[in-house]
Amino acid sequence: MPARPTDPALLPVAFQEAMNSHDADRVLALYTADATMRTVTGEVITGAAALRHEVEQTLAAEPRIANTIRHVLVGGGTALVVVDWELRLTAPDGSRITATGTTANVARRDPDGTWRFTVLNPTGTD
Repeated sequence: MPARPTDPALLPVAFQEAMNSHDADRVLALYTADATMRTVTGEVITGAAALRHEVEQTLAAEPRIANTIRHVLVGGGTALVVVDWELRLTAPDGSRITATGTTANVARRDPDGTWRFTVLNPTGTD
């Protein structure tokens, strides 16, 4: 498994690579243990078990994501990471669908100098 980024601006790249490899463990390694996510359906989930369930459901739809970093603001050991994304998934009927959006995420620097997402909001301000 690749190392976590030491620059928060590289988190969206690492997330894209992990998601496109369909590897739940790689995706989850980019989240803090106590991470909170607002899902695309609006549900707010927290903790490793809930995040794993969400990630595995997404991976079951054979995702392909492309991230474009809009900006990263760092203050101390915290960063705001804003990214435009395009996600292709397989719908229950087998067709491929595409969704787009802008995510506003908060990342935290670990004591080892690497960064992980701690608050994820894939629908940004929606």
